[in-house]
Amino acid sequence: MTQAAATLQVTPLNSAHRAAGAKMVDFGGWDMPVNYGSQIEEHHAVRTDCGMFDVSHMCVVDLKGVNVRSFLRGLVANNVDKLQVPGKALYSCMLKPEGTVVDDLIIYYFSEDWFRLVVNAGTATKDLAWMAAHNAATDAGITITQRRDGANAFALVAVQGPNARAKAWEVLPETKAASAEIKPFNAVIVADTSFGEVMVARTGYTGEDGFEIAVAAERVTELWDALVAAGVKPAGLGARDTLRLEAGMNLYGQDMDETVNPLNAGLAWTIDLLAERDFVGKKALQEQGQTAQFLGLILREKGGILRAHQKVITAQGDGEITSGTFSPSMQEAIALARLPMGVAIGDTVHVQIRDKQLAATVVKLPFVRNGKVLVA
Repeated sequence: MTQAAATLQVTPLNSAHRAAGAKMVDFGGWDMPVNYGSQIEEHHAVRTDCGMFDVSHMCVVDLKGVNVRSFLRGLVANNVDKLQVPGKALYSCMLKPEGTVVDDLIIYYFSEDWFRLVVNAGTATKDLAWMAAHNAATDAGITITQRRDGANAFALVAVQGPNARAKAWEVLPETKAASAEIKPFNAVIVADTSFGEVMVARTGYTGEDGFEIAVAAERVTELWDALVAAGVKPAGLGARDTLRLEAGMNLYGQDMDETVNPLNAGLAWTIDLLAERDFVGKKALQEQGQTAQFLGLILREKGGILRAHQKVITAQGDGEITSGTFSPSMQEAIALARLPMGVAIGDTVHVQIRDKQLAATVVKLPFVRNGKVLVA
């Protein structure tokens, strides 16, 4: 490990990435692979076959206690009462009282006294403190256990693509019976596999099918090597970003954060304002409402790449790009953008790129899903 990398946090797969010749970068204080040679090849592998990502920098958090459901009812914006079948998952945000986003996360329900969360890497410390404060304030008596560090640490590997589940079952055949019939946004825990206990979740961040697999940190290198041997292509942060952007998926810290109302970030579908329950930030959201739209852009003129923070000029006023890239699947420059109310799908707007104003078309998200381009 280089001296610079020694100051960064590392996942249990760090040595495997380096042995594979990965280009490593500082990603929010973590030493992570951006690619293993060709970001484009890694992107296409996920869209057409199967690729995998080390996402062990993200943090698994177990919440246990008799009051855990009521605790989560007040903590998150989505309604955990939707979770009634063990293994069912829910995407949601934790909000500040002002109605802005502390973090986005996935919640898994396993029993009335056990829910599992997966939170973002860079916000994990803040999230744990936020949960602890809410626990104390509500006297819920919940036990909050992070599973990223220590003796019972989990590592996370996301195996994604049209052939991802079949490849995962080659390596983890003991999980097939339990996971073959689960629908997207569900998970199972299989106690006895050749890699010990694993959680297999049919979730991901690419717009493709696949599994996110949680395994004991000390066994993850064996799992990774077995997946490589089965023909799963390692992929880095570069491909992960182009894939999630094509899929229209928000990135915390870029598309939303503690300054952004989630209604203005395309996340209204993750917020339940209709149920009678109260939650942190509900009153602020009801008062503020939605004041901007979260839509896609396709650049129609040559001369630039769409990037975050570029101004978008519309007839209804100015908007801003939150994430932008060149789409390997579409071979066009695309972006996610926060635009004024009244801008319509199909409208032509203009993006300020240096000293030019280049035309772009407003489109409905996502751009690509399950290997298919959905916009023209």
